[in-house]
Amino acid sequence: MPARLRRTPCVGICSTTYGDLVCRGCKRFSHEIVGWNGFSEAQRELVWTRLVTLLSEVAESHINVVDAVRLRRKAAEFRLPDAVRLPDGALAFQLLRLRPPDLAAIGVAAKPQAATQDVRDVVRTIDRDFYERSTAHYERSFKIRAS
Repeated sequence: MPARLRRTPCVGICSTTYGDLVCRGCKRFSHEIVGWNGFSEAQRELVWTRLVTLLSEVAESHINVVDAVRLRRKAAEFRLPDAVRLPDGALAFQLLRLRPPDLAAIGVAAKPQAATQDVRDVVRTIDRDFYERSTAHYERSFKIRAS
């Protein structure tokens, strides 16, 4: 399943211009943002796959999809781009960002650690964890350690 959703993962909130090595908006690495237009389709696909997979894993650590049919129906209702290609966790996060009245409205339920949070707090928690895990991935893969 290709993970590509749009031409670019950019969400218009770039923090790499302020010196971050991982963008707080799209969670790409600074060198990926700089080189994006020169990347081959295969290189772009690798970045998209990493982002979608990581987002889905993070989202699923905070929520459970209890009604996948409702989730997919709501995605179609809101005309989310390429919703049929997204894993449930990433799709649920995209819908949660639209601020439904509650989690059940899109077919998800909070895991115990998020049970007392409202929708906005769940979104913030998932986004924060997505950024932290992206940063950890960057540091494991690219950070040069002093000897």
